[in-house]
Amino acid sequence: MTGETERYTPGHDTSAIDFMAARTAATHARFFLPHLAPGMTLLDVGCGPGTITADLAAAVAPGHVLGLDRQASQLVDARALARHRGLTDIEFREGSCYDIPLDDRSVDRVFSHALIEHLAHPVRALAEIRRVLRPGGTVGLCSPDWGGFLLAPPCDDAISAYTRLQQANGGDPFVGRKLGRYLLEAGFEQYHLDAHYERHADPSRIADYLAVQLDTAGQTTHARRLRNWAADPNSMFAQAWVTAVATRPR
Repeated sequence: MTGETERYTPGHDTSAIDFMAARTAATHARFFLPHLAPGMTLLDVGCGPGTITADLAAAVAPGHVLGLDRQASQLVDARALARHRGLTDIEFREGSCYDIPLDDRSVDRVFSHALIEHLAHPVRALAEIRRVLRPGGTVGLCSPDWGGFLLAPPCDDAISAYTRLQQANGGDPFVGRKLGRYLLEAGFEQYHLDAHYERHADPSRIADYLAVQLDTAGQTTHARRLRNWAADPNSMFAQAWVTAVATRPR
């Protein structure tokens, strides 16, 4: 991910990377697994620490998988994970979703999780994804929509502070509901949308993940409010996700 007006809101400190590394294909790419088959080539755009990428590589083996991310430090962890799991048909490259280092019509599948919401130019990125997909190839996207989050007890001020922060950084916390329109604007002709909730079993983890970002932005009052909220034994955080699957026309 890169762009003149973008800043990646979660950052790349240890807490953010650990939070992302807990995600797997089973938890965050299940919707896309039925679209995969052995021998396919797959690109994971915004792959982060590679935990989902590694699972996708197992699903398409012996096909080839490329994980792409703009943050080199995350790719160090991703490569180490691939070596630990004995995955040989997987590679990780530093690069931008706006300028993917692949030829036209060169991959069967593209996956992207928790990326589009951070982009100032989502349609431009989706058009680049369409460029590298083979005709008939499929893309799977998964992004949150903060307009559908469920928190109990309410913590509206702190959550609103976070959504404003993401917007100030060039992202869109409400992008989930817009994925279908953006896919059409990028040249895809058909798409399927779905939505689901992810309930965080330990609300303190998501609260701290968000609070660190607010602290970094100097919004310590809202960060403290989130941490105090998570200390309530009755707290609940359910995150709304929108998934989209679209195919490049033949």
